[in-house]
Amino acid sequence: MSDEFEIYAIRYGHHDRTARSNFINGDEHDGPMALDYFVWAIVGKERTYLLDTGFDAAMGKKRGRDIVRPVDEGLKAVGIEPSSVQDIIISHMHFDHAGNREMFPNAKYHIQDMEMDFCTGRCMCHDYMRHAYEPEDVGAMVTRVYQDRVCFHDGESEICPGITVHRVGGHTRGLQVTRVKTKRGWVVLGSDAAHFYANFEQYRPFPVVHDVADMLAGYDRMQELATSQNHIIPGHDPLVLSRYPAWKQGLDGVVRLDVDTLV
Repeated sequence: MSDEFEIYAIRYGHHDRTARSNFINGDEHDGPMALDYFVWAIVGKERTYLLDTGFDAAMGKKRGRDIVRPVDEGLKAVGIEPSSVQDIIISHMHFDHAGNREMFPNAKYHIQDMEMDFCTGRCMCHDYMRHAYEPEDVGAMVTRVYQDRVCFHDGESEICPGITVHRVGGHTRGLQVTRVKTKRGWVVLGSDAAHFYANFEQYRPFPVVHDVADMLAGYDRMQELATSQNHIIPGHDPLVLSRYPAWKQGLDGVVRLDVDTLV
């Protein structure tokens, strides 16, 4: 089995906001700084892996986010049938990363022990800690445990040759980043370890956080894992779509991350 993969960032949602919402202590310039929402397809010669599952239109309406292309349509656009996906890595259990509960009936889910402990434990007694979690998503993951469809990881694990996961915490207690071997080197899919390039490039933490010290240490860990800083992919930055080439002409919102950047 080849241990090099292609990676597709597939945008499915969008949320307009300003910069002060994206940094602890705000931003003195406070211009527009929107969030984009992605899932990531990691495609090998023999097997495809998915990082995160996004949210659907009903959840977008509830949370005030826009769907720009449903996740299943985005996956099909790159030739992936959701029912064929066998492995899904869940970076963490927030609503925008662990939704679309019925979309992947044949998948096994990979999650950190500490994330499941966190989202089902005493911290969820506090509204501030639980506001980004959806009880139905958490309950669905518990059900999968009883269906033998969850693989737990403790810290660092190899999913397969060429893909590893690493718990960094910070944003949530059990958040994990995914390291992928590609033809251009080791790419780190940070998910919400850093929402924007500016978070980890300037060491300015995102304000939705469980542990600020762990978040800052996570920036260091991603740089240790990646071939270079240009190999780190933040979880919500619209700049990803301009820094990487489109997968197909005429298909907006899907870019290749396993090839060199455009800028």
